[in-house]
Amino acid sequence: MNTFSAEMIKLRRSQAWAVVVLLPLIIAGVGTFDTIASGAELAEGWRTLWLRTVVFYGLFPLALGVAVLASLAWKSEHRGGNWNALMSGPVPSLRIVIAKTAVVATLTVVMNIVMLAAVVVLGKVVFSLDGMLPSELFATSALVVVGSLPVAALQSGLSMAIRSFAVPIAIALVGAGMSVSILTAEVTGAIFVLPYALATRATQLSTGTFGDSGSLTTGAALSILTATVLLTLAVFALTGKMLDRRDIHVH
Repeated sequence: MNTFSAEMIKLRRSQAWAVVVLLPLIIAGVGTFDTIASGAELAEGWRTLWLRTVVFYGLFPLALGVAVLASLAWKSEHRGGNWNALMSGPVPSLRIVIAKTAVVATLTVVMNIVMLAAVVVLGKVVFSLDGMLPSELFATSALVVVGSLPVAALQSGLSMAIRSFAVPIAIALVGAGMSVSILTAEVTGAIFVLPYALATRATQLSTGTFGDSGSLTTGAALSILTATVLLTLAVFALTGKMLDRRDIHVH
């Protein structure tokens, strides 16, 4: 059995899958309830529904969900003497770090897919919208999946380095809050510095909000992809240094 599969099995009976499924469903449900309660129509159909569900999801729930998943993935390693056992075990510690990050990233991808599915079902079943979700928004959803990966890598690194379950989650909330403020000021270059801003920005594409043009451009898509690569590499480099220091301390 490879390391990735072993880490996935560890989370099989944890609350991780509840987060993956329930968080996006709750956010989508809140947006739907608010729309129905207000009596307001979806003026622009699918785009308005996207704005009230996915864009709100990207403001802070997305970062929160990823942070909880990362804390759950590393929870067992911070119990008792498990960390020392991890660092001195037969499996290279770096391989375990990569496997845990891959697990968090995989769960994040599934969570985003659940969010997309919820929007499609709500649009057809609850609001009886014509046609299907526009292809532009499907493409945006793919960019949300990609743009969330640096957050998964960062939160996995934080949960590795910090024994507390709650502190990495608090950091994610602060980071998401800062990102929303920065993006509200239309400082879109923040996506190359803050993983949280990148994930949030991805959810805003094609909506015309926070300085977005209202349509998905090649330049916007390339900026998300470029920022994802740069931030992921930077986070892995930083995580590797942290791991090396802890490895030296253990030995």
